[in-house]
Amino acid sequence: MIAEYLDLGSYSPNTAETVSLDKPSTLPGLDGSKLVTEMGAGVVRGDVGNPKLAPMHAESQRLADVLNRLSLNGVSGVATAIAEVDGKRATTPERLIQALMATGHAVMVADGRYFANFGHFHFKGQDVMMPFFIDSQIGIPGTKRSLMSPVSHAEYEWEIRGPKINANVSWYFGIDGKSEFRTMDTLDQPWVLGRHAHEYRDADAVEVTRLVGMMVVAFMHQHQRRPDLPFGGYYSLGVCQDGVAAIEQKMTGHDTLFPNTADGTLFDDSRDGEINAMILAIPKDRNGAPASPERIFGSIPTTNFHDVTIPGMAADLDTVYAAWRDGSLERTRSWIDKMQLRLVGVAALLALAGIVVWRRRRTR
Repeated sequence: MIAEYLDLGSYSPNTAETVSLDKPSTLPGLDGSKLVTEMGAGVVRGDVGNPKLAPMHAESQRLADVLNRLSLNGVSGVATAIAEVDGKRATTPERLIQALMATGHAVMVADGRYFANFGHFHFKGQDVMMPFFIDSQIGIPGTKRSLMSPVSHAEYEWEIRGPKINANVSWYFGIDGKSEFRTMDTLDQPWVLGRHAHEYRDADAVEVTRLVGMMVVAFMHQHQRRPDLPFGGYYSLGVCQDGVAAIEQKMTGHDTLFPNTADGTLFDDSRDGEINAMILAIPKDRNGAPASPERIFGSIPTTNFHDVTIPGMAADLDTVYAAWRDGSLERTRSWIDKMQLRLVGVAALLALAGIVVWRRRRTR
């Protein structure tokens, strides 16, 4: 179960061990041949290595594996692993970040936001745009259309630079059902964009890392208790936004991500009280209720809408954003609301017909 939902590299949950980070990683570099798959007819799936991050793959992969293994120390029945750097020892992710800071490493944790790219397709050398749209239920002024918001991807990203370790890792709950630290070596397609909604350093970086480590533990508990959830719990336990939104709410008092899909009733394990409360504290988008403009625009991976290259999207965002700021924004009805209105209309017509029939019978 653990191996299915948490990548640990060569480390084992059943073995107590001390991992030294004093020497360079001996893991292999990024193998570009494994990043893309030929689909035929000129179609390729997968993205090439990021020229800035790929050279650090060996260090990044080791750090991701170690952070996952330290997180696992919080799961009962798991042997204790220790990470050591320059004589400082850590048994949790946040303590490792503290140890790195104390040994001359600069650490920055970013709340990263992008347009979600579920396909990663290329056709004859050209990127293929594959945004997945959600109806925001916000009317576009001067049209009969509502703003169709591209689904975003959110993650936390660690940038670590120092005398012993130079690495970049991320964390999110993915479509693979894994809540884990990961490498981030591939080159995003330009239309995906990207921005840092928040950046955390010093004590705040340590706190975000602590909360992420607890998220890893809470989701592992979910997998152990509910192994039959479809897609490893993706959607029912949330999507990539939920965990990031919950931590953002904890750190800043605001949640600016959309959509959040976690079923709060599933987060009832007494061992994960802090995470349960955080997931329950953020808005949910499961019942068709409209999301706030702050969350919709907060999910957009740029503050300059003219950077958006999805056809027609920049103009729509500009127009709706202006309406939000000047107070003229109007909502549109969701398909659920429209269906309910139709059902009410049909029921009213049936009731009226019944009254007419009844009166005719009375007259006769």
